[in-house]
Amino acid sequence: MFTNTPAFSGFSVDNVDAAREFYGNLLGVKLSEEDGMLELHLGGGGTVLVYPKATHAPATYTVLNFPVEDIEPVVDQLSARGIRFEHYEGALATDAKGIFRGDGPLIAWFKDPAGNILSVLERGHGSL
Repeated sequence: MFTNTPAFSGFSVDNVDAAREFYGNLLGVKLSEEDGMLELHLGGGGTVLVYPKATHAPATYTVLNFPVEDIEPVVDQLSARGIRFEHYEGALATDAKGIFRGDGPLIAWFKDPAGNILSVLERGHGSL
């Protein structure tokens, strides 16, 4: 039934203006806007709908992953732009830069202005 349907994912934010600035200018994601919602145009042709929600609560899981060839320079560049990476302990312990170097891909988590969790992860390392 949905074999040829161009499906997409979405998540809410509490401030579309802040999301536009963050995704479009800070991260450099191509985007469009219609009816007060943003559409993120991702590499490879995928799209994600970002919509306002008055009762927005940040996701407690990763809503969007950005695969990269080499995580180190990307984390450094994003940090230089003011992105603060999350630091975890325990099974998902991260290093001083915020990079998880355990089993699986190298990954670093950060949040958008609405508190949603995003990541950059290194392609070809670990299980990806």
